[in-house]
Amino acid sequence: MTPSTEPLTGTVALSVGGSVLTTGSDDAEYLGRLADLLKKRGREFPLVVTTGGGRTARDYIRLGRALGLTEVELDEVGIDVTRLHARLLAARIGAPTPATPPTTVAEAVRELRHVSPVILGGTEPGHTTDGVAALLAVRLRAVRVVNATRVDGLFDADPKQHPEAKRIDRLGFEEFRRIVQRGSSGEAGQEFLFDRLAADVLSRAAIPVSILDGRDLDNLDAALLGRRFRGTSVGTPTTDRRG
Repeated sequence: MTPSTEPLTGTVALSVGGSVLTTGSDDAEYLGRLADLLKKRGREFPLVVTTGGGRTARDYIRLGRALGLTEVELDEVGIDVTRLHARLLAARIGAPTPATPPTTVAEAVRELRHVSPVILGGTEPGHTTDGVAALLAVRLRAVRVVNATRVDGLFDADPKQHPEAKRIDRLGFEEFRRIVQRGSSGEAGQEFLFDRLAADVLSRAAIPVSILDGRDLDNLDAALLGRRFRGTSVGTPTTDRRG
């Protein structure tokens, strides 16, 4: 890829939640298989990946809050954890993916014009890694954002607390924004399915979003390729390109 001011055709932005990356069960095997998948697809189209902090970040944020740190400082602690996850994944993928992840959206955009995939964590206080993925998607004119999370889509209630909750397979941007806004406050370390900033940014730009279980790599691969997948589609429906 050569430097250019033109949009990168076919760019995909992937946000992988920290609760997907580290579960305490077969993490090394999963990360290895995820890295192989991202390396393969990154050769086929421009791919940028953000990594979350998950339980590790929340543990440190909880400790920092008890110590009296401000919300900005707590965000910065969480960002450090997301960057550790990005470094692990980038190192496993290997060259040409930068071993030291970018720390800003602008830097990630520049890197993606030379290499793919590009992996990064958080960038600044107040922006989750979902938010970073959304900002990157808009800057890069991405064709889709894939959100790899701990459940297989967006539900009408928290499936952990309500076993009868039903997955919403398809919905429009306005309904998506309303659901996300009901479920998040923006507090550092909060665990929620999708970020308010990301939902607003992607809705305004009309960039489709796919929400799915990130541990199901075959399903994740289908979503990256724009094929039919099991989960929630927001905005323009995905098409099954398998013929």
